[in-house]
Amino acid sequence: MREARQRVIDRLGAILGGLDQTERAPDAAVTVRGGRYVIPVRSTARARVGGIVHDESATRSTVFVEPPEIIELGNELRAAESAELREVLRVLRELTDLLRPHATTIAAAWEMCIAFDDLCARARYAVEVNGFVPEIGGHLKIKGGRHPLLDHPVPFDLELFPDEFTVLVSGPNTGGKTVLIKAVGLLGLLTQSGIVPPIGPHSSLPIFERVFADIGDRQSIAASLSTFSAHVAALRQILDGAGPGSLVLLDEIGSGTDPAEGGALAAATLKTLTRRRAVTLATTHLGALKQLAAETVGIVNASLQFDAETLTPTYRLLKGVPGRSYGLAIAKRLGIASDVLAEAERAVPDAERTLDRLLASVEARGRDIDARAAELETRAAQLELERQNLADLENLERELRAREKAMDKDARDRARAYLLEARKTVEAALAQARAAVTEATAKEARRIVEEAIEKTEDEQAERKKGWVNLEELRRRKNVPTGAKSPDRSQVHTTTSVANEISLRGLTVEEAEPLLLRAIDDAILADLPYLRIIHGKGTGALRDFVQAALKRDPRIKRFALAPSNQGGHGVTVAEFV
Repeated sequence: MREARQRVIDRLGAILGGLDQTERAPDAAVTVRGGRYVIPVRSTARARVGGIVHDESATRSTVFVEPPEIIELGNELRAAESAELREVLRVLRELTDLLRPHATTIAAAWEMCIAFDDLCARARYAVEVNGFVPEIGGHLKIKGGRHPLLDHPVPFDLELFPDEFTVLVSGPNTGGKTVLIKAVGLLGLLTQSGIVPPIGPHSSLPIFERVFADIGDRQSIAASLSTFSAHVAALRQILDGAGPGSLVLLDEIGSGTDPAEGGALAAATLKTLTRRRAVTLATTHLGALKQLAAETVGIVNASLQFDAETLTPTYRLLKGVPGRSYGLAIAKRLGIASDVLAEAERAVPDAERTLDRLLASVEARGRDIDARAAELETRAAQLELERQNLADLENLERELRAREKAMDKDARDRARAYLLEARKTVEAALAQARAAVTEATAKEARRIVEEAIEKTEDEQAERKKGWVNLEELRRRKNVPTGAKSPDRSQVHTTTSVANEISLRGLTVEEAEPLLLRAIDDAILADLPYLRIIHGKGTGALRDFVQAALKRDPRIKRFALAPSNQGGHGVTVAEFV
């Protein structure tokens, strides 16, 4: 089929190249129309070119023609394409027949893949937003909550105690009030949809059976609804359906009409929802509603912090504190004439001015408290850093002690090796003295032996000291035939040496010097073997003893004692 297609394209290219500029269309090239390969020619040259017209341009100045000489080639190409299509369909039918008996299994696997992909998507989202699974069914307690659709939201904490149902959020425009109540609604819906919400640990959310929201301007010219009428229609639906287990979100409740009437309607609505124990979050600018929380059980004030100096929001939620609207302050910053602002301030009722001053005082005290809290947090961080530094120093001290202990052990090992070498030197000197000594040369023998002894370390020599009576060193005369000459000098220790030592109940550190001293004493006493009683226990002491014996070149062999002589609790070491 590829060859047939290429023959058609090559032939059409040759025909198109043979046309002059008056016959072919501008930027003419081989193309496809209706499944047939064609060339674009001017309408005026259609008769001269001949063939079948398959299409024409929008201006009808160009027609797409299949010349007569390639019609047969085109037919061959279409036949090849049809044959290919039939072969593809045949293969697909055979594959379908093979899979048909497994249709149920494939469908189940497909559903499992969907469920797995859904779980992976939920898990990825939870990791991405650093979310935590809240306690389900408890009271509303959000720690570190964030709006799930914002890139860099400011976290907020909101907790409603068992006797609190309504939160009345106040504050200036663009302060984040609407974003807050939307965030609470979205966090609750995400949780009930099985999606880990962007909240911090130790949070809990109740199960909301119904969610109501009146957010935004719903005025409609077509429906003859003003802003206030739209809000009232939404309130009616909410009051008809809200009750225990409901979440109600109301933005700018009581707005759009006379403030006195709107405030009265808003207050009655909030009291009704509170009595019904519906969790309600409402935003407002009305001063009358700010006083409602102080007079009604179950309703609490809240505000989003606003920087009075820069007139910019910080978006920090403050529960229990009503917010100021800062309307006149914002108007002043935006350039409203001072005489207009002065007249406006005089028109503000005394009660409103008093409330505003009280709120300003509360905000100032809140800023002072925040500053003290920040100072305490800084101090706590410094103390924690000092505590960590102290812990690091303690760890370093432990590490240095461990290194010192390891170095001491290494020094003891080197000293022990040096002592063994020195002892060999002493024994060689004694043998030399024994072979050459006479009564006349006793003093010379004494000098040779003392020089060898002086090569040992003072500390080790003090601990393992022995004496040889050089006055008794004489060449023996008239040795009976067959008598065996002694292979060692006669060395007498200050005390008798046992061929057994017990290390039971000791740690490895306690047992090590005792074991080494016992080996040294046994060798000095010319004992053929030493029984080391280490007990069975966990086997740690036995492993240490056998490892030490394995490293000691003076040990010829060692093995556990027979079962009737201690078995696994005793190791017997033979000396070289």
